[in-house]
Amino acid sequence: MKTLAIDRDADALVVIDVQNDFCPGGALEVPNGDDVVAPINGLMRRFRHVLLTQDWHPADHVSFASMHEGRDPFEVIEVDYGPQVLWPDHCVQGTFGAEFHAGLKVDSAELVIRKGYRRNIDSYSALFENDRGTPTGLTGYLRDRGFGRLFMVGLATDYCVAYSALDGREQGFEVFVVEDACRGIDLEGSVDAAWRRMTDAGVERIDSRALAD
Repeated sequence: MKTLAIDRDADALVVIDVQNDFCPGGALEVPNGDDVVAPINGLMRRFRHVLLTQDWHPADHVSFASMHEGRDPFEVIEVDYGPQVLWPDHCVQGTFGAEFHAGLKVDSAELVIRKGYRRNIDSYSALFENDRGTPTGLTGYLRDRGFGRLFMVGLATDYCVAYSALDGREQGFEVFVVEDACRGIDLEGSVDAAWRRMTDAGVERIDSRALAD
């Protein structure tokens, strides 16, 4: 296996949405979502710079199926910025479901980016909300800090991880997705489709065992 050395000054580990509602028993459970906790903790010990994202929705968020009479979770509707998947209510601000998984060692993180807190815009990506024009502020932070490479892990591969990776590439960063530290929802083949989009955009797909200190 070809190895890649971690640059402790120029590389950032971006840990995406490892929250209770995306783990087993949560409102929007990613199958085997808690399997990412151990490999991510291992990576956090190896990276000097660790950033976290946290889904943080108001209770009346536009993406919740409960806000649209007669609609069910996983249906798709049109909103101002285009198609929107409707989700079960999840990661509501201040609730247990929005908290990070208890096993995730978050103390080493130097930044937490909350996303999806605007009622009328969903937010998958760590860099931009789903209207594609509203930034989270992470891009500026990364540039100001001089990070050139982003290593993305977390939940879910086919949504928040993939959108973050694609936006990272679009903003000019080298982006690596650590496959064994991610899990996907996989709605009708969405994981394979996400990997194809990421590969086409120049995102590198790697295993944590390929990273050398």
